[in-house]
Amino acid sequence: MDRFAINQLREWKQKIDKKPLIVNGARQTGKTWLLKEFGAKEYSNFVYFNCDSNHILRDAFKDGYEIKTLISNFEAICAQPISPNDTLIILDEIQEIPEALTSLKYFCESETKYNIVAAGSLLGLSLHSGTGFPVGKVEILELYPMTFFEFVLAVKGHNLFDKMSNESLDKFESFHTLLIQLLRQYYFTGGMPEAVNAFVQGKSPVEIRTIQKAILYSYEKDISKHSSLKDIQRIHQVWESIPVQLAKENKRFIYGAIKSGARAKNFELAIQWLIDAGLVYKVTRIKKPCIPLKFYEDFNSFKLFLLDCGLMGAMMDAPIEKILIGSDIFEEYKGAFTELYVFQQIKANATAENLGIYYFSADDSKQELDFLLQKESAIIPIEVKAEENLRAKSLRQFVLDNPETHGIRFSMSAYRKQDWMTNIPLYLVDRI
Repeated sequence: MDRFAINQLREWKQKIDKKPLIVNGARQTGKTWLLKEFGAKEYSNFVYFNCDSNHILRDAFKDGYEIKTLISNFEAICAQPISPNDTLIILDEIQEIPEALTSLKYFCESETKYNIVAAGSLLGLSLHSGTGFPVGKVEILELYPMTFFEFVLAVKGHNLFDKMSNESLDKFESFHTLLIQLLRQYYFTGGMPEAVNAFVQGKSPVEIRTIQKAILYSYEKDISKHSSLKDIQRIHQVWESIPVQLAKENKRFIYGAIKSGARAKNFELAIQWLIDAGLVYKVTRIKKPCIPLKFYEDFNSFKLFLLDCGLMGAMMDAPIEKILIGSDIFEEYKGAFTELYVFQQIKANATAENLGIYYFSADDSKQELDFLLQKESAIIPIEVKAEENLRAKSLRQFVLDNPETHGIRFSMSAYRKQDWMTNIPLYLVDRI
């Protein structure tokens, strides 16, 4: 399988004064595979160290952070020579050895520039952010679950993917049925690489759902491992409530949906824990659509999205046949799958495209937009439609009130551009 993030790794390799690179993200998004693939394709040699399971590696940092000594220790452990120019050094699960994380500062400052990359979970790195984290001495690349375009590339190869990437948006009528089928399959598998790989290999839907359940179980184990006893229950309660929250007509997060009488002060830390772990993303409301949008955030009103639509289906025990075969999956659960799917695609591109992601609702609650993006000085209002009813009252009113904007609607309808709005099929979200 190909991951688009490898292009960012190649750009990093070409930098003359590159800093050590940390690839972070939620567990099981494919960080280890990506770095090994990068090392195999782009270097004469790579050496791999797992900071979680390689117990000797911890001793490599006991003599301090002198680079010659560290490299000598690395060479002794892997029994291979390490060249500054031709060898990629991979430190996996780096959060498990704080000294390894701290050493990246010294690799950055060393006159001899080694190609060193690290992988770590967002949660583990956030826990070490105040204890030796090499602030300003590393570059960060965030890895997300596979996008729909990456899924299509893995399942159908380059021919269809190249058309989706380059063909004019009004040329997809003949591919519509095929792409709807693929989109339905993606709703089921999601973007977790292990689930996608199982689908490509022809594993049964039941086997894929078992993989998703195992990933969810590993996340639950992380909650127990990395959080305090007093917080575990609250984190679980927030985590389990998110699919229910997204299935509501109004997807704004409601504390009372966790349990009766729940208050923000009791669950704010639990929500932040899940955000730090990369398991959920927070999208805040914008009160006034003016640049910069961040100035007009309403921190009391927000949506929480899970990291992956396939995992949400597994959490909800959504019937497999309804997702893969049923004709109404795009309308089920009040569009929860569809809105999460759109968010997942936008989020995966947000850093590279320098996008701020928010949502908008008027104070009277009569006008609400699913997403409001900021790209430099432009505001992009977005409405997501899962069903055939394509009335876009809120979007149209927003554009009328803000004539400098142009609306985007994602739906199952064909591409159509009007003076105030462009309709883009859901399977082409990446083309925004």
